[in-house]
Amino acid sequence: MRPDGAAETGVRRTRICISGRRRDHSLWLPVSKLQGAEGVGHAIVLPVRADSLVAEMDTTGMESTILVEPACQAEVTETGDIRISVGAEAPSAVGTQLDPIHLSIFSHRFMSIAEQMGRILQRTAISTNIKERLDFSCALFGPDGGLVSNAPHIPVHLGAMQETVQFQIRHLGADLHPGDVLLSNHPSAGGSHLPDLTVITPTRPVFYVASRGHHADIGGITPGSMPPHSTTLQQEGAVFLSFRLVQAGVFQEEAVTEALRAPGKVPGCSGTRNLHDNLSDLRAQVAANQKGIQLVGELIGQYGLDVVQAYMGHIQANAELAVRDMLRAFGTSRQARGLPLELSAEDHMDDGSPIRLRVQINLSQGSAVFDFSGTGPEVLGNLNAPRAVTLSALIYCLRCLVGRDIPLNQGCLAPVRVVIPKGSILDPSPEAAVVGGNVLTSQRVVDVILGAFGACAASQGCMNNVTLGNAHMGYYETVAGGAGAGPGWHGRSGVHSHMTNTRITDPEILESRYPVILRRFELRRGSGGRGRFRGGDGVIRELLFREEALLSVLTERRTFQPYGLMGGEPGTRGLNLLIRKDGRTVNLGGKTSVPVSPGDVFCLHTPGGGGYGDPEDPAPLPASLLQPPAFPERGSVYEYRRAQETV
Repeated sequence: MRPDGAAETGVRRTRICISGRRRDHSLWLPVSKLQGAEGVGHAIVLPVRADSLVAEMDTTGMESTILVEPACQAEVTETGDIRISVGAEAPSAVGTQLDPIHLSIFSHRFMSIAEQMGRILQRTAISTNIKERLDFSCALFGPDGGLVSNAPHIPVHLGAMQETVQFQIRHLGADLHPGDVLLSNHPSAGGSHLPDLTVITPTRPVFYVASRGHHADIGGITPGSMPPHSTTLQQEGAVFLSFRLVQAGVFQEEAVTEALRAPGKVPGCSGTRNLHDNLSDLRAQVAANQKGIQLVGELIGQYGLDVVQAYMGHIQANAELAVRDMLRAFGTSRQARGLPLELSAEDHMDDGSPIRLRVQINLSQGSAVFDFSGTGPEVLGNLNAPRAVTLSALIYCLRCLVGRDIPLNQGCLAPVRVVIPKGSILDPSPEAAVVGGNVLTSQRVVDVILGAFGACAASQGCMNNVTLGNAHMGYYETVAGGAGAGPGWHGRSGVHSHMTNTRITDPEILESRYPVILRRFELRRGSGGRGRFRGGDGVIRELLFREEALLSVLTERRTFQPYGLMGGEPGTRGLNLLIRKDGRTVNLGGKTSVPVSPGDVFCLHTPGGGGYGDPEDPAPLPASLLQPPAFPERGSVYEYRRAQETV
């Protein structure tokens, strides 16, 4: 830096030269604006990379300078940004001791890192599943592999991802090297189901970042890798326990291609039917992780490693405290009403398998034991949910019950002890088929937990998985339904609820890329359960086929209705119909694969949510429900959602 007078304005400024750039440009910083926005004595980091300035200034060949006002300090960071300290006062140092303001700042900074990872993944992926449906999750993990923060992506992914990261730490130990990136999807390694491929990038011993994306086909007995009748894990596609996707900085394309084609060696199975999308999406996940590493590195450069790691721990401790406070408040409320501190709930899968839960609350410690003893045994089918998925459902429910703005992280599980019987449908053997456990059983676990706490009626309890494909294409989607009502609100209609948070494919993209026509898509009026607060309605979705394909449906709540609560009525069951081109209508049942021909129509009726409270209660409803406020959407949340929905 050197003093340099500016003849144009007569104001004394400081010039900073950036070396090592071929085409950088001048950027003028009016310090009065900076002071007005940030206040004196605060450090400001501004991006000044050449590629961004070219677009904004449309100039070339200019000297690489930035002009800074007097009484300000500037420096070039390791990432090529300029950090400018406005005013003479030095910024106060951030220590490792807990500070409420910095706790909020770091919570949002960590979440922002995961959000930006997700943005990179969406923009660089190629598949409909990740780019359009947003069926992916990104998260940041601490040195022990525990979840620190995540973006608001897919709940069934997020709680399970820490199990995946911690498995790799135990499994590989010191055999992790710079430049390595790991790939895993095995249920015993914290996987949810095989199509969810998790890419983990370690930066030991500091932190880990990971992204989990649903790949529409990784082989198996049916196109789309969501077979309704699989009985073993091998039938569901390619399996990765601890695979080095990138080794010493080199993407292992040949090795991962061989692994993705390996299911073809199993009788009756095929290797991946869409290798190009698999490889492209895996590269996108690697890129998203690299973005996360870069952003955490910048955070460490700004605050120091000890401070960043300290606040990783503070955020987890804050989540633990929030859950303990919730359990104490809930237990105290029950005691005041003369109710016991032991809760229980039970529900059944459509095949009759019971899911039983008993919760014992310790009021003094603010802790609880969640005991799933009595749950049905592992089934000869694919409704088995890996233990990691069961923990995902639990951590999601605890986060919902807290009702405070905290990041979902491993601290939520610290106050609870979980008992899941080995060999049950919630902790099956390593060889068990699990593709339906992730998308169906997880939803039933949520209903049981929330039902035990009396939080709300059952939602549709299903992700309504629809897969179609043939030799040259494969498509997968989940379809919305009704959400359960609760004390003070009606259930939402036509939404993806609880453990899923994906979008539906836009009709234009669906019809242009795949041989189907979306003939009908509307709310299923009256399918929500009656109650003082009514359950949300499901939807009706009809697909007209334009060429031969194999249609697979993997659904629940076709036998048992989503229950109501506190006198509310249950929601309507779902229904899967196939209308043949000759006019014959066939009930497909909840789980099946069937060949379809041009002119056939698949008609899906999704379940509604349960109602809450006595529908005959004469008391007037709250005014907020009778006249919901109407206002134009604006602000950061609105802008963020719009950005997420823009490709």
